Amino acid sequence: MEKKVALIRGDGTGPELVEAMLMVLNSAGTKAEFVQCDAGLEWWEKHDGPSLIPEETWKILETSRACFKGPTTTPWTPGSPRSVAVSIRQKFNLYANVRPIKSYKGHVSVLGEVDFVCVREATEGMYSGLEHRLSNDVAIGIRKITRESSRRVTEYAFQEAERRGWTKIYAINKANILKETDGLFLEAVRGVASKYPKIKLEEEFIDNFSQQLIKNPKIFNQCVILSTNLFMDILSEEASGLVGSIGTVYSANFGDTYAMFEPAHGSSPKYKGLDKVDPVATILSGAWLLNYIGEKEKSAAIFQATSFVIEENKTVTYDLGGTAKTSEMAQAIAERVRKILK
Repeated sequence: MEKKVALIRGDGTGPELVEAMLMVLNSAGTKAEFVQCDAGLEWWEKHDGPSLIPEETWKILETSRACFKGPTTTPWTPGSPRSVAVSIRQKFNLYANVRPIKSYKGHVSVLGEVDFVCVREATEGMYSGLEHRLSNDVAIGIRKITRESSRRVTEYAFQEAERRGWTKIYAINKANILKETDGLFLEAVRGVASKYPKIKLEEEFIDNFSQQLIKNPKIFNQCVILSTNLFMDILSEEASGLVGSIGTVYSANFGDTYAMFEPAHGSSPKYKGLDKVDPVATILSGAWLLNYIGEKEKSAAIFQATSFVIEENKTVTYDLGGTAKTSEMAQAIAERVRKILK
């Protein structure tokens, strides 16, 4: 189990992106044992049922050290199953969704170089699944916030700041309007902050933070940005525009005993089979997985090689201003990995 990893290839562009990721991880000589399993819209359309994840996949997930999830498509229709990611986060209590946002040399936006980390509570909030159609004309959704979930994700955020040697955390909220739910969230945040006197806590309303993020994002450098589920899902995608595209943003979901790694973006089904989509987010999510299972040198080599290829700017995909295919960029990264580890 120490090296066994459940591998969900996903749908849309997921399988080709996961193939690119595996090419790079294999070039580093990983010893991870990837066990392929099904999940996502394409599987569900063939088999139907109450979940996008079959029972066989749950069994593999439960006996694995961690999970890698390629991009999956979620149906939009009322009454359809919740997303693969949400289902796995809730099943394994993966309360901290983490998305580093860092510029690459040669691809710095007009707003300047950025380097911060978004930490998102990932098990509740508006993603709790508590929606009800009261009549043809009225539907409601319940925003569930608990003290325990808020506390544990805040603990992760402060520990992340300590690991990086950073001294400030922003807690993003709308407590002037959402007085009970965000009020409870902030009570939990302040309670944890009192145990970390060397780290300053700043509380920002989401509307002000959103405009600052596209006006002067450098003020958030070397900070951890913490928020509830829906708020941070949106804010981290907004932040991806500061570093080239969402195609470069990798992520992980951490609980106390399990983790799931995934690119921050969706499955882009319109690009399926075109060998076009940026593989960076998928590759770096895989590299983070290697670090999690103890292959730290191999992980570091993949991060270094990916930065080199992006900054060299010769073999990059369209979103980074290049013409390379998914497979070509992955191959360039793999070749660089082999040189680093030689």
